Amino acid sequence: NRAAGALAALGVGEGDRVAMSLPNDTDIVIGFLGAMRLGAIWLGINRPLAPPEKAYMLADAEVGVMLADPETAAGLEASRAGLPRLRELVVVDPDAASDRWREAMAEAPASRPAVDIDPLAPAAIAYTSGTTGFPKGAVHTQHNMLLPGRVGAARLAGAGGAVMGVALPLTILNLIVLGPCMTYQSGATLVAMDRVDGLGMAEWIAAEGINSFSAVPAMVHDLLTHPGVTDEMLESIQAIGVGGADMPDAFRRLYENRFGTRVGTGYGLTEAPTAVTAEDVTLPPVPGSCGTALPQCEIHILDDADRPVPADEPGEVCVGPATEGEWADVYRPMLGYWNRPDESAAALRGGLLHTGDIGSLDVHGNLTIRDRKNDLIIRGGANVYPAEVERVLHEDPAVAACAVIGVPDDRLGERVVAFVEVMEDSAVS
Repeated sequence: NRAAGALAALGVGEGDRVAMSLPNDTDIVIGFLGAMRLGAIWLGINRPLAPPEKAYMLADAEVGVMLADPETAAGLEASRAGLPRLRELVVVDPDAASDRWREAMAEAPASRPAVDIDPLAPAAIAYTSGTTGFPKGAVHTQHNMLLPGRVGAARLAGAGGAVMGVALPLTILNLIVLGPCMTYQSGATLVAMDRVDGLGMAEWIAAEGINSFSAVPAMVHDLLTHPGVTDEMLESIQAIGVGGADMPDAFRRLYENRFGTRVGTGYGLTEAPTAVTAEDVTLPPVPGSCGTALPQCEIHILDDADRPVPADEPGEVCVGPATEGEWADVYRPMLGYWNRPDESAAALRGGLLHTGDIGSLDVHGNLTIRDRKNDLIIRGGANVYPAEVERVLHEDPAVAACAVIGVPDDRLGERVVAFVEVMEDSAVS
């Protein structure tokens, strides 16, 4: 409530965009919840992004207020002239004795704002790129963000005493959904950390008694291979949600040898949001499969004319609401891409979310992803878009032409490789 009051004092109201680029700490969680109580539209901006990339998202979403760590705020100062709508850039510094954000929260009322929230109105924007290399903002509702936790309530039954962790950046909307939102809905405890190195995670798990957390394969690989990590440090772990990238066979064996169970795979995307399928590790594995649709979703495989294809035949993976069962007609994909009506209509045509990924379904509903139509490279769980890297390379006057591809990597899943043709008489470095 105080966070909502502090944001309101900064001029944030219903439908206004408020951005946050903060470390994994209480500020980003409380700030997100405060924005939700105002009916504002929240936007997380990853801290490792270059200042021009951050500025692009701020300008595209027409953000009026931003909370940022000192380094991010300093990096954006050079871009302020190109961000006329950014009225307030508030520095949040946990190491300072006081800052403007904490002062605003201390002065804000403790009562809940008198705002009538529409659960189907825009509530958050998550940026994801396409083949153009320029990010598009997928718009989600509060309904979208709370549905995964509602569906998962039965699985998390009795989790009231559980300690869930989050180490991946909470500036990623999917991590807000799978971290704070799902934790609160299950009555568990959430402990956030801002390190993803193997030893740092092990120390965190041991100190906090972490029972479960979400990770990309590279994080778990480092956790299980670091020479300083002992079995005793990982005793509290009951489950690790692994996703975000392909899992090499070497990683699967490492995981199974340590935890005594095979790692389950799943499929999801920003536009969904979060997960669409999950593999049941208690059943015999289906080679190459990433599981079956979650109870609220239904997977459709369509050809180029948007017609269903037979079982085991490849086509575009499309997602819609379940048509039967307890969760029939409850699921909603994104509302669309922010200020991109044509691309929104193409992605949501026919009442389905068209993912741009190529896959197939077997007769039992197991989804296998065959390819990615948009040439996306997934490096250690991070989305890398060739067009974005190529655009940066082309900024160097010595570069005549370039092409970026992904190559297999045992640890990261894929590694980025660039082929560069330099201008005549230019040195290569």
